[in-house]
Amino acid sequence: MANSFKYNDLNIMVGDTISFDYKIKEGDKERKQAFRGILVKITGNEKDNKTITVRKITKSSIGVERVIPLTSPFISNIKLVKKSDYTKAKAYFIRELSEQEVRKKIYRQK
Repeated sequence: MANSFKYNDLNIMVGDTISFDYKIKEGDKERKQAFRGILVKITGNEKDNKTITVRKITKSSIGVERVIPLTSPFISNIKLVKKSDYTKAKAYFIRELSEQEVRKKIYRQK
């Protein structure tokens, strides 16, 4: 498995902070909901079955993970918010850490 993928000329890797807009249909109305978090893992070999797992920590310190297929018609765009120095394939260790500890480990100060 690779630890990066390309989306609209962006090279996004595990550990990066990304933001994406997810289209939600409620009755006859449609709205976009933004989801911003750290990319935990990338699965899938081919372009058609690639999925990503994104984790964010809410204001009340509760972790929320979302698994998103990259070919989903409900994703309107993906933006790279912050690049990290993390080089491993999966970032499962951030599940047990607080938000401040995650920032210290993933985004090294230079």
